[in-house]
Amino acid sequence: MVVAAARAPDVRPYLRALDESATLRHHFRHADEAGGLWYIEAVPDRGELIVIKQAELTSADQLHRYSWEHLENEHGGLTDQAIDPEEDPLEAIPAEEFHRVWTR
Repeated sequence: MVVAAARAPDVRPYLRALDESATLRHHFRHADEAGGLWYIEAVPDRGELIVIKQAELTSADQLHRYSWEHLENEHGGLTDQAIDPEEDPLEAIPAEEFHRVWTR
């Protein structure tokens, strides 16, 4: 999963609009090499799945959340790449599982 290091200033309105207008949301989980779990909420836009929310639960049980409101910090950031569940190592999860972690 690619995480953005720096972003164009106009990405926040785009991501906010996707988040606020989405009628279909997809939720995934991904385990990383360090033992952390990534939880992803993505929405379709122009034939791609765009990540609008992403939470990392580290192996040390620290939670880092990223969205249009908080794109990045010293630990990482919201991916700037569209995802492909058929190509990326993602597991589909229920929305409730994503929200349980996101609101923790």
